[in-house]
Amino acid sequence: MGPLTVWPVTGLPEVRAGDDLAGLIARALGADPLRDRDVVVVAQKIVSKAEGRVIALSSVEPSARARQMAEEAGRDPRVMELVLRESRSIVRFERGVLIAETHHGFVCANAGVDRSNAGAPDAVVLLPLDPDASAARLRAELGDRSGADVAVVVTDTFGRAWREGHVNVAIGVAGMLALKRYAGQFDPDGYELRVTEIALADEVAAAAELVMGKLDRCPVAVVRGLELPGSDETAQTYVRPKEKDLFR
Repeated sequence: MGPLTVWPVTGLPEVRAGDDLAGLIARALGADPLRDRDVVVVAQKIVSKAEGRVIALSSVEPSARARQMAEEAGRDPRVMELVLRESRSIVRFERGVLIAETHHGFVCANAGVDRSNAGAPDAVVLLPLDPDASAARLRAELGDRSGADVAVVVTDTFGRAWREGHVNVAIGVAGMLALKRYAGQFDPDGYELRVTEIALADEVAAAAELVMGKLDRCPVAVVRGLELPGSDETAQTYVRPKEKDLFR
């Protein structure tokens, strides 16, 4: 594998419900067209905005449970209500921190409900209903416009259970491997690897965040030089079944 290039796609406008996201990205790319095997990394926020997943808090009526939990945590009960609606289950609620399993199967803070970069005052952004479908649709539309066979990774920022700090991860994947598997291969000393699986799309997401940032209004990046075959894997590959989880 040769060098990788990662660059931000700048100049995108504020995305609104119903916007042609592929068209906006294609126009922002301008004279630097996509090539085969490029990976287009897209922040979840603009995908959710285009799909109408921005909720005005004034439209939310909190339940009794949401009010009680919000009081315990010192949080807005309307936001807590949306977190509960977006959750399949509550994994942990302690010291004001709420970790939920989303309906997609992701385990993350607040079920992905986020007030930052919402594009409107007193509003929150929810995760896409089906981030893998969003990635597949965007991949097809970008391919139609560019003629290139690209991959798409939709990202969000997750915390980590055993380490401080946050990192971008893939919540939607289309056109590339999610996991690079080494089981059955041998290291230079002849030792057979049995377990190692590299979260490749997560690594792409994390690399892209280095040029996207959180406050720079740059929700798209392109990764070039990742010489890997295409794949039908999705971000659901990352969802660990509860029966295999040692901590739930």
